Amino acid sequence: MASQGSSAARRYAEAAFQLAMRDRALDAYGDGLDLAVRMLGGDDVLGILRNPARPLTERMELVDSLLTSRVPEPVRKIAGLLVARGKVDRLATVAGEYRRLLNREQGVVEAVATAATPLNKPETEALQRKVAEMTGRTVDLRVEVDEALIGGLTVRVGDTLYDASVRGRLERLRERLVAGAR
Repeated sequence: MASQGSSAARRYAEAAFQLAMRDRALDAYGDGLDLAVRMLGGDDVLGILRNPARPLTERMELVDSLLTSRVPEPVRKIAGLLVARGKVDRLATVAGEYRRLLNREQGVVEAVATAATPLNKPETEALQRKVAEMTGRTVDLRVEVDEALIGGLTVRVGDTLYDASVRGRLERLRERLVAGAR
């Protein structure tokens, strides 16, 4: 079922991307989708939009009141369509898929850094520069926190994982010790 949801989200994102290409507004649509996610993603608003007991017209009026004049019209229509079909929860996935398409179009590589503790802004910027230097491309870096790393960080760029975590070093040391004990 999850793959169906992600597949549907991809189709919505591709439709939005085609419209954005037509309108020469790739960044505006991306920003509009991100804003729609923030505006419609709060628990209070989602509670209303998910509630089938509320008339659809009332739910659509809420979408219109929150998004009209703040996002491109096709983005508002996509959000409304998701609400009407009972799939408003997929809006964030649609926005993520759209961002992936936009990055591919603009030659931007996506990277996910996972750190044991949150990175501050200068650390994040330095890491982004380093990954850009390593890949030779512009980098869209997302930072996540995983305390299980103990210290250090990992960076995934596409299918490549760079592991500079304490946990990773300990695991590699353990593997060498086990292999040497045989």
